[in-house]
Amino acid sequence: MICPPIDRPGQKLREMMEAGTVVMPGAFSAFSALAAFNQGAGAVYLSGGAMTNSELGAPDIGLATLEDFTRVATRACQAAPVPMICDADTGFGEIWNVRRTAIEMERAGLAGIHIEDQVNPKRCGHLDGKELIACGEMVLKIKAAIKAKKDSSFVVFARTDARGVEGLDAAIERAKAYVDAGADGIFPEGLTSEAEFEAFRSAIDVPLLANMTEFGKTPLIPASRFEELGYEIVIFPVTALRVILKSLREFYGDLLETGTQAAWMDKMATRAELYEEIEYDRYQS
Repeated sequence: MICPPIDRPGQKLREMMEAGTVVMPGAFSAFSALAAFNQGAGAVYLSGGAMTNSELGAPDIGLATLEDFTRVATRACQAAPVPMICDADTGFGEIWNVRRTAIEMERAGLAGIHIEDQVNPKRCGHLDGKELIACGEMVLKIKAAIKAKKDSSFVVFARTDARGVEGLDAAIERAKAYVDAGADGIFPEGLTSEAEFEAFRSAIDVPLLANMTEFGKTPLIPASRFEELGYEIVIFPVTALRVILKSLREFYGDLLETGTQAAWMDKMATRAELYEEIEYDRYQS
């Protein structure tokens, strides 16, 4: 049911991270965030790629704006009463843009954000051809985001895409500089093995976020293994969107070929199940 965002979501997320690895299903709308919550998710990740794909029907190359992202985040935080981290791309600009990004995203009700060190327009973290801003520029962005916090528990993760551009050692050195700048956590993108995740854990003392996207440079590793490795968060950013896309394509193709949805009746949620998901009865009083 639509409600105000939970109080101090960043603090709740920090408590969850202290208790163990937090599994965050990827969402891209209020409805998908609600569905994840109703299935038992204790926290949710709002994927920039999935939001851009679903909202604009376009690739994740910096086309979506801060307003696009905060609109989705605000609605999701009112629909699902759990801590959420939202992708903030490159911060949507330079230092003052990053400051505004942190302010607006905290205001939306989020527990935190992550900002990446790519040049804008950015590319998917698992594609080649990425370019990075200078480490010093990213340090200034991190400081701007940290300074903009209203609630000190709001979590700012620094994402580095340096592994695929400068190599693992350089990525770790960048991460250390970001920690020194005040980043609450590090998101090492595009790692290629468990050994690389272990190397980051050995070198970095703040919370670490692992990205378990599919069809990319990173092998699929279960959350239980990340628990052993000491990672605080594991995200599954575009998984749900990919599952939905496959189903949509199959359904639309069959509908247009046959002219009826009859073959899909046992593959869809019933009217009662949909209403249960959105708690329709609670809106009747």
